[in-house]
Amino acid sequence: MFVIDRYLLRQFVQTFAICFLSLTGLYIVLDLFTNIDNFLRSGHKSGSVLGFIAQFYWYHSIWFFNRISGLLTLVSAMFTVAWIQRNNEMTALMAAGVSRMRVLVPIVIAVGGVSLLSVANRELVIPRYHAEMSRRPQDPGGDMPQGVSSCYDNETDVRLGGKHSFADQMRIEEPSFLMPPALADYGKQVVADNAYYEPARGGHPTGYRFKGVREPKNLDTRPSLPQNGKPVLITPRDAPQWLEPGQCFIRSEVPFELLTGDDGAQAFKELSSTKQLVAALHNPSLGYGADVCVAVHLRLVQPLFDMTLLFLGLPLVVTRESRNVFLAMGMSMAITVAFTLTAMMLQKMGENEMVPAALAAWAPLMIFVPLAAGMTESLRK
Repeated sequence: MFVIDRYLLRQFVQTFAICFLSLTGLYIVLDLFTNIDNFLRSGHKSGSVLGFIAQFYWYHSIWFFNRISGLLTLVSAMFTVAWIQRNNEMTALMAAGVSRMRVLVPIVIAVGGVSLLSVANRELVIPRYHAEMSRRPQDPGGDMPQGVSSCYDNETDVRLGGKHSFADQMRIEEPSFLMPPALADYGKQVVADNAYYEPARGGHPTGYRFKGVREPKNLDTRPSLPQNGKPVLITPRDAPQWLEPGQCFIRSEVPFELLTGDDGAQAFKELSSTKQLVAALHNPSLGYGADVCVAVHLRLVQPLFDMTLLFLGLPLVVTRESRNVFLAMGMSMAITVAFTLTAMMLQKMGENEMVPAALAAWAPLMIFVPLAAGMTESLRK
């Protein structure tokens, strides 16, 4: 590796690190002091206020990196190139017979590396800590009552709802599940003191265990109610091994995360891996459609988006005679905004089924890649 390559990589990494740490620090300070009372309460309960805060924002910093890494790579690349332009280093290299494209190779590699790191973070790290990252600063410990976002199980037609949800226990307080006519033999709804989400294990399917059942009455002695040959409402009579008196179990593949708060569905899509989103598309209980299809395609094209934006912005900085760093970066940001608005517009069209999901995600590349290819012609000189 040549000295100039190491120099450019060092400049890029330093700029990226400074921007990321600055923005992350600002985010933490504003978020923490806005919700300091909640953190003090949860920290005292956990035994260490500082330890609790550090753990909470460690996970959220990983999430924050995923949100801003694309923008920061572009800013870092533009600043690095504009800086060597300002100091006449690019002119000296070109006078020595080095092409612009050769000078920019380490920047392109660095942007590609950060883009791949972001992919690995999104697909491997974030889904693993889904529960921790879904905690909000208003409820950092997950033990405060949150609203329940009612939704239908599209496989069984059961409407899931309740009074409050508690993320730390995966518990719904005073659950009220509305049963469809085909499962209403014992009553139109199942009401209890609490319901706990449980994945499939120990001989029972995925679903919700009701404790302290209030309605229907005398459920302990009644048989389970099936649908299409599979039990949906399971009673202690038919499952005495894992259901106690006063309990029942409703089979459902609707994850608990979708019921927590008003933004449960959005958080589920944002914090799930692409593999999990594809599985959700095939989950008959969820009934996901075009919005998740578009999200899956966007996951696939995101690294290409990052590289396209890079090659749209680099020529504006490299080929300008002006040494005004901020003017050059401003022009790059302008074309970034144009690209982003186009992508957002097409994304909304895809989610509303105005265009196919694949086209909604890939169309920005079809529009801007030829433009980027034409603009980078000047870099080969």
